[in-house]
Formats: sequence, C-alpha cells, structure tokens
Amino acid sequence: MLRALAVDDERPSLEELLYLLHADPRIGSAEGAGDATEALRRINRALESGPGGPEAIDVVFLDINMPGLDGLDLARLLTGFAKPPLVVFVTAHEDFAVQAFDLKAVDYILKPVRKERLAEAVRRAVELRAAELRDTAPRIPVSEPDPDHIPVELGGVTRFVSVDDITHVEAQGDYARLHTDKGSHLVRIPLSTLEERWRSRGFVRIHRRHLVALRHIGELRLDAGTVSVLVGSEELQVSRRHARELRDLLMRRA
Repeated sequence: MLRALAVDDERPSLEELLYLLHADPRIGSAEGAGDATEALRRINRALESGPGGPEAIDVVFLDINMPGLDGLDLARLLTGFAKPPLVVFVTAHEDFAVQAFDLKAVDYILKPVRKERLAEAVRRAVELRAAELRDTAPRIPVSEPDPDHIPVELGGVTRFVSVDDITHVEAQGDYARLHTDKGSHLVRIPLSTLEERWRSRGFVRIHRRHLVALRHIGELRLDAGTVSVLVGSEELQVSRRHARELRDLLMRRA
C-alpha cells in the first residue's frame, strides 16, 4: 500500500483530499502539509529514514499555487533527489500541465477532485511504484492500447479520441497537439512517434512541425513557388522537401 503526503495551503481542500485518500484501500497512510516548505522537510526526513522507515513517503499529491515555494518549485527540487517520491499534481489551473509532465509527474488532476479521477491517479502511482521496486519500467509509460483511438486528458477526465477524427498534428517540443474539427488536445508523444505509428493510416509529414491526414486535405495550393494545404479552415505550409511526395500521394488518392 502507498504512503501518501497531501500538500495544499487551503485547509478545506487539504481535508477533502485527505478524506478521499483515506477512503482508498490502496493508500496505507496519508498525512497533510499546509505548504511546500513543510512538505519538503517531511520528505527529507522520510528519505533519511530509508524506504522502509516509519516516515517513508511513496507519493506526494501536490497543489501548485501556494505562497512562497510553490508546487512546481517543490517538484523541481525533488527531481534532484536520488529516490524521490512520485508526484501527482492536484490543482485548479489547467495552464501548468506541460510543465508538470516535464517534471515527470505521474498525473495532473483538476479541482474539484472527483473520487473516480483520484482513484485513477492512485492506480498509476501503485503501478509505477511497483515497477520502480522491480527496476523494470520507466516512470511514465506511454502506451496506446487501442490503435483506433488515443487517450487524452480533458478537464481532468481521460477521453479517447478517434484517430479518424484527427485532421492534423502540430509538434510542440516533446509534445504533440492533436487537432480535430471540435478542438485540440495536447499529448506527451513526439511528432516523430505519431508519424511512424500513423503512416499506414494515411498521415503524412508536410513540415517539421506538421503531420496531416490526407483524407482531411481539402485543397493543395501553389502560390509564387510556395506550397500549402487547406485542412478544414486552416492553411498549413508545406516544406520544399515534402512537397513532391505530398503531391504524388494526393494524385494517387485522386
């Protein structure tokens, strides 16, 4: 069972989170800290006591906006530890998800916390802690159990987007933004991985930053030596190195 530390400067939120953690049978113990500085002291004591010590901490459920040392600051400090606890961010703000996952967060939960959503984060933490003990798995597994869908986080809920609904993909560092007619979703998968995975499904690279689904291309435009495509209402530039291949593919499909 996991030993958890919940960190939040707002007392009602902290008490609610602790209540939900205590109700989960996979949590062996759960304590609270009112700020990141107090949490850091407890984590240091836990590490000094050793993995099996009385103050050991397996996972930290961490708010972001706190006075002084905030949650992201604490997570950055923990990345420098030899064997830090796992981190699950619990916050009312959607804007820090990319930074959170860059810091190897297990999960990113939006407030108000739902029991089912917290249970999913606990499940991930249990699996990752077990994998760490076996020394056989990375901290954040990337998987796609269903080749026809890809899991995305939206408003604290994991949803599955159909690959057929994706019009194009935009590279954003180690992340990719999936565009559909109904909106976009950020996933922690490099564009090169999606290019390889979805080549057989009609996706083609048109630029170092863009991957497009051929079936969603409405127009191929030539203007003063530049090539672009119209995908829905969005015009995307095609690089010179990809222009010939794209024209050939579109001609064959026609």
